[in-house]
Amino acid sequence: MSRKLATGFHAALVLLVAAQTASAHPGHFGHEFGDGALHPLFGLDHLLAMVAVGLLAARLGGAAIWQVPATFLGTMFAGGILGALGMPVPAAEYVIALSVLVLGLLVALGRTVSPKRAMLLVGAFALFHGHAHAAEMAAQGSFGGYATGFLLSTAMLHATGIGLALGLSRLVDPRAVRLCGAAISAASLLILVPMISG
Repeated sequence: MSRKLATGFHAALVLLVAAQTASAHPGHFGHEFGDGALHPLFGLDHLLAMVAVGLLAARLGGAAIWQVPATFLGTMFAGGILGALGMPVPAAEYVIALSVLVLGLLVALGRTVSPKRAMLLVGAFALFHGHAHAAEMAAQGSFGGYATGFLLSTAMLHATGIGLALGLSRLVDPRAVRLCGAAISAASLLILVPMISG
């Protein structure tokens, strides 16, 4: 393994270690901007999926570098409204866990999906992520402030994924980005296996 690719391997390993230290939905109900901002950062499923969206956007390049994350943010907000209104979304936790696996695989695989299909896919997943965010807001919460918090954190995680992908591609090796996608997919098992076996 070349030194550059080894650096990419280390980046992927960091993602796996970070995944093991995070836990999905640790019960941090809140109702303010800060609570909303923390929610994506401390849920393993949200954190990995949102970084994967950034990695995927950077892999696609061109206008997709902002269109894919913007699609996720917009649809996630719509899902948040559904959650705030108390409208049920079936199998939300399973779909969110599946989003980590699928998005990681899309980054890891050599073939790239078209930008339009990527936007449709991340938009579908984002609806469930947004619903979960709002569903965990405390009853007395202000959706406006809470939603602003989780939207800003999500945008930051997308930007982290984009920056990581661009940095690894330019300074290390484009294959290192695929390793990060593989690490995200592998980490999805930390979420999926307990859900299926439980």
